[in-house]
Amino acid sequence: MGILQELLKDIPVPKMAKVNVKFDDKMIDDLSAVLKEKLQQEQIIKTVRPGMEIAVAVGSRGLDRLVELTAVTVQFLKDLGAKPFIVPSMGSHGGATAEGQREVLAHLGVTEESAGCEIRSSMEVVKLSELPNGLPVYVDKYASEADGIVVINRVKPHTAFRGPVESGLMKMISIGLGKQKGAEACHQMGFKYMAENVPAMAKIIMEKTPFLFGVATVENAFDKVAIVEALTQEEIIEKEAGLQTQAKGLLPKLFFDQLDVLLIDEIGKNISGDGMDPNITGRYPTPYASGGPDVNKMVVLDVTHESEGNANGVGTADFTTKRLLDKMDLEGTYANGLTSTVVAPTKIATTLPNDKQAIQAAVKTCNILDFRNVKLVRIKNTLKLSEIEVSEPLLEYIAKHPNMEQVSDLYEFSFDENGNLF
Repeated sequence: MGILQELLKDIPVPKMAKVNVKFDDKMIDDLSAVLKEKLQQEQIIKTVRPGMEIAVAVGSRGLDRLVELTAVTVQFLKDLGAKPFIVPSMGSHGGATAEGQREVLAHLGVTEESAGCEIRSSMEVVKLSELPNGLPVYVDKYASEADGIVVINRVKPHTAFRGPVESGLMKMISIGLGKQKGAEACHQMGFKYMAENVPAMAKIIMEKTPFLFGVATVENAFDKVAIVEALTQEEIIEKEAGLQTQAKGLLPKLFFDQLDVLLIDEIGKNISGDGMDPNITGRYPTPYASGGPDVNKMVVLDVTHESEGNANGVGTADFTTKRLLDKMDLEGTYANGLTSTVVAPTKIATTLPNDKQAIQAAVKTCNILDFRNVKLVRIKNTLKLSEIEVSEPLLEYIAKHPNMEQVSDLYEFSFDENGNLF
């Protein structure tokens, strides 16, 4: 018996029960109709003139109904006599190559056929100005040459900083349209100053380019569009902070203040830029964001197929498995840290041979006297929180909670012959 097996052989794995969690599920059913109505506002229509070549900025995150949002916006511009084209707006994603960014859009379903217009992908940028602190401000070369710019993005809380404006239209303008050089510049001074630098860069870009308007969505806890707005340049400055507040109110969450162990089946770039959303786990890659449960030990078991080996976020956990490590693309993972300057999430967590030992290691080190009383929650990933599993010591709390309901009896985890969960 190896030393790890010897250390962990007597550590109990708790019995678990399934729990359903309720969140606000309001959503827009006929998104095309609502967006068309928002776009028909006079202040939006008057920004577009016939014959204008308009760059429509579309990014890399998995927005709900992105294909539909893009197609409706493009058709609106075409109906007004404009000549829209898409520019990928995703900072350094897609391997920081023009073809890679085109492929990211295709993976999300956005193609020239689905959008009804050309895609012009390039990593070339134009320097527009500098912030007072010396940071350069860049914008996509194709966008800089257009007669107008439109951006499409979701507004949501950021995972590494807090401010009135976090992830949304201004971040899309400053970092997305800035391509790799813009992303690098905005991250240069770290997340401590991101809440200042993102809107400052965005305002300069909007002032120095023919910026027209932005299409913003806010999603509910099930990643379905609950709010959509079309905002002029002035309205983005005035109203994005309000959309951010609404987004935080709709965010799914784990309704626990403190957990001994949080067990996460999978992380991945298709789930969160951080692999797992720190707003859910309470574990942030920087000291400039907060919220969520106080988790003593966290375990991640696997990386999604869609993430293609990018295991960014594994370093935020305490324990992982050899299975995840074997799938990890080190170069792709490390690129995240080198661009964002935040390298803790790209480290490799303490790695155990299988799921069972990773769980036992977390229980052993979670600093409680009686391991049988471990407060453990298991989730599939940070996008899927309506069904969770909890250990027995949490059931009394759940019975009294208005958003949670126990839906099974207690049972043992089932492990295969290799010690991995079925």
